Amino acid sequence: MATLIPITDPADERLGDYVRLRDVSLRRSLEAEQGLFIAEGEKVIRRACEAGYEPRSFLLAERWIAGLRPILDRLDVPVYVVDEALAERVTGFHVHRGALASMKRATRWSMTELLDARRLVVCEDIVDHTNVGAIIRCTAALGWDGVLLAPRAADPLYRRAVKTSMGAVFFLPWARMDDWGGGLETLKRAGFTVAAMALREDAVTLDAFAADLAAEPRKVALLMGTEGGGLSSHWLAQADVVVRIPMARGIDSLNVAAAAAVACYTLRER
Repeated sequence: MATLIPITDPADERLGDYVRLRDVSLRRSLEAEQGLFIAEGEKVIRRACEAGYEPRSFLLAERWIAGLRPILDRLDVPVYVVDEALAERVTGFHVHRGALASMKRATRWSMTELLDARRLVVCEDIVDHTNVGAIIRCTAALGWDGVLLAPRAADPLYRRAVKTSMGAVFFLPWARMDDWGGGLETLKRAGFTVAAMALREDAVTLDAFAADLAAEPRKVALLMGTEGGGLSSHWLAQADVVVRIPMARGIDSLNVAAAAAVACYTLRER
């Protein structure tokens, strides 16, 4: 059974996992060294635990203890009980509903394991954690099989990515690509048609590509590029097809996560 420990001092060293969560560079250093990630909110905490991630500790306002009691009763970890004002002082931001958990990281999937999938979203250097979390959420919600991340893409287990994904990062398979330079060739050898999302004159519409897939069903790896520059020329040159979402009213593009949602729905397996 987890141990309830009331805390009234924001400088208490036992709260070290939760200090200054807004400081990205600090968090990356701490998480890399200690192998942890932060789950925020009761629903996300519950999903992390149900997915088999092991908690290090909890930071909870008292009102959330009863709801999480079934999880807490089977664990032998500290539960730091604080008021929400203290939680905000420790973390440096307004804590979502006064519930946080420090979880042990674990590598769940490899790129090799994802090669048996039928539908993959592949993110090249998307560095915004919110976008990565949103892409993983829509990939899961729209029935795709997983997400591959280029080496420089944002961390799906960073707090904002976890929160935006609503915990989808815990159960949707995702992995880092082994090799940015040759990774797409690996996908092709595994039978994927590599489709690049890009605003190019020679791009076909999503609807046209979906019709092609309906006539000739096959595996698809959908490439999504960076928030500003889009896909690299290296990846575009390796794509089997370039696809686009037709735009109206002078809008030239969508946010990358919104574009991923539209594409995942349009290209889902029927």
